[in-house]
Amino acid sequence: MTTAGEHWAQQLGAWAIPDHIMAAAPESPWAFSPALFTAPIDPGPDTPSRHRARELLADGGVVLDVGCGGGAAGLALVPPAGRVIGFDQSAELLAAFSARATEMGVDHQAIQGSWPEGAAAAGVGDVVVCHHVAYNVAPLSNFAIELSAHAGRRVVMELTSEHPRAGINHLWRHFWDLDRPSGPTADDAVAVLREAGIRPQIERFPRLPRPVSQEVRVAAARRYLCLSEDRDPEIAALLGEEPKVYGELVTLWWNAS
Repeated sequence: MTTAGEHWAQQLGAWAIPDHIMAAAPESPWAFSPALFTAPIDPGPDTPSRHRARELLADGGVVLDVGCGGGAAGLALVPPAGRVIGFDQSAELLAAFSARATEMGVDHQAIQGSWPEGAAAAGVGDVVVCHHVAYNVAPLSNFAIELSAHAGRRVVMELTSEHPRAGINHLWRHFWDLDRPSGPTADDAVAVLREAGIRPQIERFPRLPRPVSQEVRVAAARRYLCLSEDRDPEIAALLGEEPKVYGELVTLWWNAS
């Protein structure tokens, strides 16, 4: 019988890009634009994720942001947070996190490493936040258990209700005649957490567009699709205008034991 964790990992594995497409790629499909991850000056409307994190943050409290990217999740909690620890694999994104934290006058620390292997360097935060990382993690149960181990009070995880790449599956069919998977989903993530002994609270809310240009959206899609820049007009036409709301976000939170 397949466990929830095994089912999760199998579904993520199905997203591998075929070798013949990878071989034709002008650049790595896993490259990224820092513009997609930079923490905005105005974080926008409040969300259940921020609300649940602030609930247990005293003035001056410490936030540990795992997979912080440019720091959008952790820095949005200042105040009441007085210190934000950013943990990420990417030196480039950690530099963006540090630059924005410095610009905001926030006490911060940037730690480069892989979670959970390098988690010991992160210490403990009053609240641990982890936004839009879960779909990159095949061994999700161990990942989440280590989040709990570094939380003094609460863990708040945010993810899309469906796999974030599913929205451009039609482009794979158009350019490569390739059908892509649709799972896993946030419900699958909940099943993995429960199997690991974690009982998360669940809150769902509309997913609003990111404040990025059409040019950035097209370039990100082109890299992932393993295409060259001359296909940009075609990609732009297929992507269309960014909708006012597209899909759903899910906040999963649980208190530290």
